[in-house]
Amino acid sequence: MFSLANKTVIITGAGSGIGQAIAVLFAKQGAHVEVLDLKQEAAQSTVDQIKAAGGSGCGRACDVGNYAEVKALFDEVAKTHGKIDILVNNAGIAHIGNALNTAEEDMDRLHRVNIKGVHACAQAALAHMTAVNKGVILNMCSIAAQMGLADRFAYSMTKGAVLMMTYSIAKDFIKQGIRCNCIAPARVHTPFVDGYLAKTYPGQEAEMFQKLSEAQPIGRMAKPEEIAALALYLCSDEASFVTGSSYPIDGGAVNLR
Repeated sequence: MFSLANKTVIITGAGSGIGQAIAVLFAKQGAHVEVLDLKQEAAQSTVDQIKAAGGSGCGRACDVGNYAEVKALFDEVAKTHGKIDILVNNAGIAHIGNALNTAEEDMDRLHRVNIKGVHACAQAALAHMTAVNKGVILNMCSIAAQMGLADRFAYSMTKGAVLMMTYSIAKDFIKQGIRCNCIAPARVHTPFVDGYLAKTYPGQEAEMFQKLSEAQPIGRMAKPEEIAALALYLCSDEASFVTGSSYPIDGGAVNLR
C-alpha cells in the first residue's frame, strides 16, 4: 500500500522540517522527488538524505512567489520526467502580530509566499496535470484557518486563503481527474520552533518548549514524520476518492480544548 513508484513529485519548502520529512518518505515509497527550497543548500541537504537511502531526488532553488521562475522550473521538470504527478505546496512563512501591530510589509511578505506561492505552483502544475487529466495537489494549511489564534493575524489570514484555494481547485478540476486536499496541523516541532524559542526566550528554551507542548490537549507537539504519513495517504492512489477536504492533524487542538 501507499506506493508512489513511477510518480514524479514536486515538494516546495522541502529543505527542512515538514517538507523534508515528506520528501524523504515519498522517495522511500518510490517517487522521484523534486525538492524545492528558497536556498539551494537546504534543498540539496534533503536530496542527500534521499539518495543515502537509495531514493531518487533533485534539489532546486526556487522563489515560489515568482510566477515566471516557478513556471520555468515546473516546465523543465515535466519535460525531463514526462509528467508531474503530485505537487505538495508546503512552502510557507510565519508571523507573530495582531491587526494593530502587523505592518504593511509583513502583510505583503506573507501574501507573496503563503498565498501567491501556493497559486503560482498550483497553476504551473495544473498546466501539465490537465493535459493528461490526472494529478494530485496537497496544500499545507493550519488550524489557524479554522480557529482564532492569538497574535497570528496575517498568518491566519493566509492560511484561510489556502483553505479556500484548496476547495476551489478541487471543485474546478474534479472532472479532469485532479484531486486537491489540504492538511491542517497544530504546532509541529520543527527547526522553526527551536529558532523561535532561542530568539524569543533565550535561556528559557526548555521551559517554553514544555509550555508550548502542553498547550495542545495531547500534551506534545507533532513530529514532522507524522505529518508526512498523512501526506503520503492523501497523495497515494489509496486516497483516490478523497478530494476537497481539509484534514486536521492537531492533537485535539480544535475540538478538545
